[in-house]
Amino acid sequence: MFSNKKWMTLIALVAMAAMILPACAPPAPKVVEVIKEVPVEKEVVKTVVVEKEVPVEKEVVKEVEKEVLVTPTPAPVVRKGAWLDTIVVVEEPSDDAAVSRLEVGDIDVYAYAIAKSVLAQRIEAAPALAFDRSFGSYDELSFNPVGPVFPGTGKLNPFSVPAIREAMNWLVDREFIAQELYGGMAVPRWVPFNKASNDYAKLADVVRKVELTYAHDKERATAVISAEMEKLGAELVGGKWHYQGEPVEIILLIRTEDTRLQIGDYVATLLEDIGFTTVRDYKKAAEASPIWMGGDPAAGLFHIYTGGWITTVIPRDLGGNFAYFYTDMGLARPLWQAYVNDPEFYELAERLDNNDFKTLDERREMMGRTLELALKESQRVWLTDRAGMSPRRAEVVVAADLYAGVYGSWIWPYTLRREGEVGGSMKIAMPSILTAPWNPVDGSNWVYDHFFYRGTGDTAVLPDPHTGLRWPQRVERAEVFVQEGLPVGRTLDWVSLEFVPKITVPADAWADWDAAEQRFITVGELHPEGQTALMRVVVHYPADLYDTVKWHDGSPFSVGDVVMFMILGINGHGFDRPKEESAIYDEATVPAFKSFMGHFKGVRILSTNPLVIESYTDAFDLDAEVSAGGLVGVWSWWPYYQRGQGAWHTMALGVLADGKGEAVFSESKATKLEVEQMSYVSGPTLAILKAQLDEAKAEGYIPYGPTLGQFVTEKEATTRYANLAEWHRTRGHFWIGSGVFYLERAFPVEGMVVMSRNPDYPDSADKWERFAAAALAEVEVDGPARVSIGAEATYDVFVTFEGEPYPVADIDEVRFLVFDAAGELVHVGEAKAVADGHWQAVVGADVSGKLAAGSNRLEVIVISKRVALPSFDSTLFVTAP
Repeated sequence: MFSNKKWMTLIALVAMAAMILPACAPPAPKVVEVIKEVPVEKEVVKTVVVEKEVPVEKEVVKEVEKEVLVTPTPAPVVRKGAWLDTIVVVEEPSDDAAVSRLEVGDIDVYAYAIAKSVLAQRIEAAPALAFDRSFGSYDELSFNPVGPVFPGTGKLNPFSVPAIREAMNWLVDREFIAQELYGGMAVPRWVPFNKASNDYAKLADVVRKVELTYAHDKERATAVISAEMEKLGAELVGGKWHYQGEPVEIILLIRTEDTRLQIGDYVATLLEDIGFTTVRDYKKAAEASPIWMGGDPAAGLFHIYTGGWITTVIPRDLGGNFAYFYTDMGLARPLWQAYVNDPEFYELAERLDNNDFKTLDERREMMGRTLELALKESQRVWLTDRAGMSPRRAEVVVAADLYAGVYGSWIWPYTLRREGEVGGSMKIAMPSILTAPWNPVDGSNWVYDHFFYRGTGDTAVLPDPHTGLRWPQRVERAEVFVQEGLPVGRTLDWVSLEFVPKITVPADAWADWDAAEQRFITVGELHPEGQTALMRVVVHYPADLYDTVKWHDGSPFSVGDVVMFMILGINGHGFDRPKEESAIYDEATVPAFKSFMGHFKGVRILSTNPLVIESYTDAFDLDAEVSAGGLVGVWSWWPYYQRGQGAWHTMALGVLADGKGEAVFSESKATKLEVEQMSYVSGPTLAILKAQLDEAKAEGYIPYGPTLGQFVTEKEATTRYANLAEWHRTRGHFWIGSGVFYLERAFPVEGMVVMSRNPDYPDSADKWERFAAAALAEVEVDGPARVSIGAEATYDVFVTFEGEPYPVADIDEVRFLVFDAAGELVHVGEAKAVADGHWQAVVGADVSGKLAAGSNRLEVIVISKRVALPSFDSTLFVTAP
């Protein structure tokens, strides 16, 4: 079916020369060529050719009319900000019910990655529905490491022993979970990075060894666990483990909204089979969060939590996952702060987190060793990577992320709309709403809550939903300077990259913070002998920044917002909270801050108007675009905190409340002090924040006055507090950003959140409409099924996208692995390009000569430059003499 298109009629008048006639024939006509173009508006389904001969004296003219499709010039978009006027988000914990509601039009989008095969088939078959696939969701078992005896209960915790946690890798059958529980919509996972990642592809030979080492082996798991239990003083009595005369109970905190319900039951049954008594504690996200994430693990309220995660940006570098998931550098939460690590592992994790290496070969070696140690510690046991499906009504348009789908995407607020419509309302459902308290500094880390953070906040850069590279959003341009020899590259033009022999940090750059005097300490004070860095980043903001960007309460953006973020928010902890002299000191922030200070060298505001900021660090990213624009302010210093965007005057209320101990930013500190964690949107802390606003307004309070007072005037403070007071009066909360939507109201009891379009947003609504279908490579391997031992064999690798050959120029690498009949990796090779879409993997005579008679496997991995997801295929072949 075609809609009206602009077409062009191309009239070609071509005079054809007649054949030369005998001498008695009249002379041949003169040849005349005329081309004329006439535009018309038509609806056509095929090309029509009309020919007619027009006699002209001494000429023969042949007229050909041909209709040619011309892409119409789109009308300019005058809409600013969001396409929609209003979004209503409701809670729907059942994905089965959500699909039914989509089918009847009760909701427009289900913001979750469904991984049930039956539902997937139903969604694909429904003509009223469409969907987006994603590959960034994964499952694991989180263990409580406190022990060997819980101080809170006096009961034994077997999972305080690393060897027992390690043995759980052998006990669980990941293939069973992926095929039976997920119906084939998941793949087994052993390591802390996604299989659909370039790090996995480039380290495939290393990871395969880990996977073989920790393949399902119940007998081995039982033997190791039994030996360790006996060392703890436990006894196996009548087939059940006892400690001090009582059965050893394992409390499994099991999520109920998705397949983790079945995973939890499966793991409980496995533990019962080897002698443990289990308690299955079934809970939804909001019910489980205060126990496993917010509660003190020493209380002994759980042993295992059925964890689920989503990577919300296509990862360019997953080396930081070791520090995040296994150490106290990860999150300022009680569970993370209870982790105790092998010193070698901790050092490697910290170095990888800070990219403390000189070459990619060194990084590869570090990653391999850290993987080995991670499985030994196993604070988490990884289970599966899910192939998710985000369903929506067919008329709904949204740019989804290849990893995050819709609900974890950074780009959804800018692209969500109905086909052919401007404005209107849309209803979205999610499994959980308002799962934990919101505050930008250290509030809820649940992906459901981040959905709203991104809807209401704006960022310096936005990630490409196909590659993970950063595009400028509020930033205009950036310059990156790195020391010669470091493995840094650049792809996009908004960033410049220059290699230099040495980078000296200026003496007047800010390098640390004096919490008592509330001022920055300069490099000259801290390092009078001088300081150098491996990388320098200069970020330039547009000249009209302060004129075009406004907070939702009407306050113009100012450099004070940036300086406040430097003090309070950078890298998730800021400079003030980790200092004991600070009124808002939080000990849970110290490990991550120490790691940060190991590479941070200094920052300078080169210009306040236009805003230009210069940073110095030893922690470089492999991509210059990522170095220049971290999503939470590193090194752009844009005030998007780790849990959403924040203005200096809203953060001031939290600083006052935390300093008085009435309500605090972090869950860890709230648990320790037995006070409420701060929420800017609902609950009892709103009254506390309102009291701080009244105080700040009366006093003209400027937090961190010795520093922030240099950038914020009394007039600005007075205006901002007045704006915020009116905002709170009309909307009843303190959550403001500068994003395309603002938070209208939050209804925790009803499980509903309402967001409305920000009329002051400066960008055109179609700014991020350019992302088409992701060019995921399709791979097919073809070659001999039988290979003589000691003979060479060539396999053809065909790489396509939507049936067309994948250009060689768009392929980064095609690798192949050869596994023998025992599943052992015997060779890693590079395939060679033959033509677009065609590569060849040659198994040399020396390789086949190492293989015994039997069935072997050749696996091919294709790494594209156009998308940051590798593609895989494999084939079996038999070797014989």
